[in-house]
Amino acid sequence: MRQKTKFIFITGGVLSSLGKGLTSASLAALLKAKGLSVSMQKLDPYLNLDPGTMNPRQHGEVFVTDDGAETDMDLGHYERYLGTPMTRRSSFTAGRIYSQVLAKERRGDYLGGTVQVIPHVTDEVKEAILSMSSHDLDVVLVEVGGTVGDIEGQPFLEALRQLKGEMGKNRCLFLHLTLVPYLSTTGEPKTKPTQHSVKELRSIGIQPDIIVCRSSRPISQDSKTKIALFCDVSKDAVFTAMDVENIYELPIKLHEQGLERKVSSLLRLGRREPDIAPWVDLVKRQASLTESVSIAIVGKYVELIEAYKSLHEALTHGGLAHNARIDFNYINAEDLKSSNLEKYLGQAQGILVPGGFGPRGIEGMILAVGYARRKKTPYFGICLGMQCAVIEFSRHQAGLTKADSEEFKPKSHHRVIFRMTGWYDPNTGLRAQRNPDDDLGGSMRLGSYPCRLTPGTKAREAYGVDLVHERHRHRFEFNPDYINILTKHGLVISGQMPESPLENPDMPSPKLVEVVELANHPWFLGCQFHPEFKSSPMRPHPLFKAFIGAALKNTHAEEKKEPKEPRESKGGKKA
Repeated sequence: MRQKTKFIFITGGVLSSLGKGLTSASLAALLKAKGLSVSMQKLDPYLNLDPGTMNPRQHGEVFVTDDGAETDMDLGHYERYLGTPMTRRSSFTAGRIYSQVLAKERRGDYLGGTVQVIPHVTDEVKEAILSMSSHDLDVVLVEVGGTVGDIEGQPFLEALRQLKGEMGKNRCLFLHLTLVPYLSTTGEPKTKPTQHSVKELRSIGIQPDIIVCRSSRPISQDSKTKIALFCDVSKDAVFTAMDVENIYELPIKLHEQGLERKVSSLLRLGRREPDIAPWVDLVKRQASLTESVSIAIVGKYVELIEAYKSLHEALTHGGLAHNARIDFNYINAEDLKSSNLEKYLGQAQGILVPGGFGPRGIEGMILAVGYARRKKTPYFGICLGMQCAVIEFSRHQAGLTKADSEEFKPKSHHRVIFRMTGWYDPNTGLRAQRNPDDDLGGSMRLGSYPCRLTPGTKAREAYGVDLVHERHRHRFEFNPDYINILTKHGLVISGQMPESPLENPDMPSPKLVEVVELANHPWFLGCQFHPEFKSSPMRPHPLFKAFIGAALKNTHAEEKKEPKEPRESKGGKKA
């Protein structure tokens, strides 16, 4: 009989962006490698209902789960390291918690009582955490965003303090990640920030069981002993998360120090050693890559590369499949002009336009698409990148010179990309309605949808199967009214969402276009979904694997140069 699910609570101190997500995911991977059933959860203190409407240049990537939750980018780390899909239960924000509390108050669930942070908000947090408990889960790791001392995070930490008492020490433990800076002027690491961070945590009533110190250099045993003494933990409970060149080294480094053994001892998870051979093999392969391929990523959030975190990793995974290192070249779409395309894109072996929202930089993206089409450079368009490919093709190959997206020009004569107001949702078997006046956070097609691939296409060749399921995050779609004219001029529809099995003449459900290609091109593909969300180092996504494979074959030979326009003769006719 399986015991109750056990919990590991991960907190952070001193400053943000220390790597709680990666440390948590690495520990989870080690526990899974022991043969345990493991899942993860992220608690974010900000008041947004979810990160869906947050600026990627401030917050980074928005990750999407199969069931349509827009979540923090750390859930991408969780999935890549664990190889296990996360769900809506895996992500809670303070805004979502407060929203649920207020909904209960409006329904009268509190019987007219005064609604307070304690117990009502903290009870809601505890309920969210315990929703992860399952008879088939051994361990759940719960990461608390932000740092100890943040006013927004106090209800979360109070809820954890209460759970500690309710569960008992053998069912949960606290791991605190903190900074140990190295001062080059004195030539020594400083433990005082860690001491103050733990002091702040203890003032809330939480005593960490394990301390993981983020540092740019190895931490001596003397420093660890000092931290253990002042922070009231055992000497064997202080670990180092040192900077690594390859993030997939972290599970190995933590294993070498015995982190999962200490966790297993405290939670009584057994003495079985983890099988880390796959991680060792992965790191060795990454260290011995024999080829390199240059990929130009033409985006609109390039000021913060973490806005494309899953994309960055998926390209790396695709390169691994071909024993190739990716040379990333992030290009701000607003910088591209007709006159400088060769300067920015001339050395690229592959061009990728990722997802995004709004009109900024769109014409630069369309120029990049046109360059890739004419030069026969492998092209991969994702979500907005697919829509830009459709617009560019419509303007320059199908004669629809004013073609545009309803998102950018609502009154365009040829809205080849438009906003649907209803479609069949295969996840529920029901007709889904979209109100054009919905708030921004509630007006998108989100989560996993099926896509049937067309035989003989590059998409079908890459996947090797007829039907796939991929994750979406968008408001606008390929306008099915333009399928005939665009395919007549050479656009290939290589993937569509299966037609609705329901008969409803009042709301027809066209086969939504999911993947497009060009037949007379070495590799030119755009997809409406986000394949980067389902790629992992152990299982590179088929489309990224195929894209990198095509890019490696791209040699930028002379015949790929942009054809010159026919010159006009003296008689006024083109020669």
